[in-house]
Amino acid sequence: MLKEGFNSRKVFAVLRMWQAFCKSIGMNTKVLSLFVAGAIAAGCAFAQVQEPIRVALDTMETHDLRVIENSSFRVGEKLKYVVHYGWMDAGEATLEVKKSPYTFNGREAYHVIGKGTSLGAFDWFFKVRDRYESHIDMEGLFPYRFVRNCDEGGYKIFQDYKFQPEKSTMTTHEGDTLLTTDFIQDMMSAYYYTRNMDFSNAKKGDIFTIETIVDGKIYPMKIKFLKRETVKLRVGKFRCMKFAPVVQEGRIFKTEEDLSVWITDDKNKIPIMAESSLMVGSVKMEMTEWSGLANPISKVD
Repeated sequence: MLKEGFNSRKVFAVLRMWQAFCKSIGMNTKVLSLFVAGAIAAGCAFAQVQEPIRVALDTMETHDLRVIENSSFRVGEKLKYVVHYGWMDAGEATLEVKKSPYTFNGREAYHVIGKGTSLGAFDWFFKVRDRYESHIDMEGLFPYRFVRNCDEGGYKIFQDYKFQPEKSTMTTHEGDTLLTTDFIQDMMSAYYYTRNMDFSNAKKGDIFTIETIVDGKIYPMKIKFLKRETVKLRVGKFRCMKFAPVVQEGRIFKTEEDLSVWITDDKNKIPIMAESSLMVGSVKMEMTEWSGLANPISKVD
């Protein structure tokens, strides 16, 4: 039995990554999820929810696919995270980039896979087994397919979204075709897309927005730049950029102090740590292992 004042929802919400990857609103209080899409999304709030309209795919006009230079990640990258409350490790997550075995519109794609698992005592009272997958266009960093298959304490979630980016539409596993914004991101692809955004001239208070589809609804994912600083993890010190959610009244994270997210201040832009304040102490997620990076990491000797 959890003690009064222990907000288990926040413990596992810290691992709800980029939005995206990022369901920090409207959560069932019984759903303590290990979301592994990326720490930036853990620090996002959503506003101005849009209910996409249903359309007939064959009536939609086709437009050109965009091209965006990707210098932040590559095939072979693998990141491992642990989330802990005080001295207790509550869960772990991995993010891996592979080459998709499929081509879409004659273009190659990344296959990114996120896995989340509860650990120790947390696994005993609330078992989590989450898996997220996204096939992301290599040239334009937008998704073609998103699969979410999660078991969170017996609460099961399955989603299979197929995107038609050339028509700004997506089709759900229930067979509905929905009109989206151009090159909308899913909960996983948002994480990798955001890593290629330019923060070099970011100033305190600057807000960055990524249009994201979550549970069949369109959300603008918003993050606020706070400052640059060096942070210390179990595996060393790193130069980082600190972000916070753009909060909304009634959401899980009500102030900037509730959740902070740090990404490496280098070309990789890896979400390396996220910390959330609780009534007693705090819960922290941090990267513990990395391999296959596209660029040198901002580790301080």
